[in-house]
Amino acid sequence: MPKIKTSRAAAKRFKLTGTGKLKRNKAYKSHILTKKSTKRKRNLRKAAITDPTNVKNMKKIMPYL
Repeated sequence: MPKIKTSRAAAKRFKLTGTGKLKRNKAYKSHILTKKSTKRKRNLRKAAITDPTNVKNMKKIMPYL
């Protein structure tokens, strides 16, 4: 069997936690920040756990995670 290529885009965006869940950063934090409240921007800093509906596809494109 040949090796499976990892999606480099996904590998840079997702990390595996100790319990095997996928961790991701939140979107909407790069520009047009003036109209967003401080509270909203502060909450966007925190990492989030990837939704279980997407995990199966993510593990398929990152086979060696």
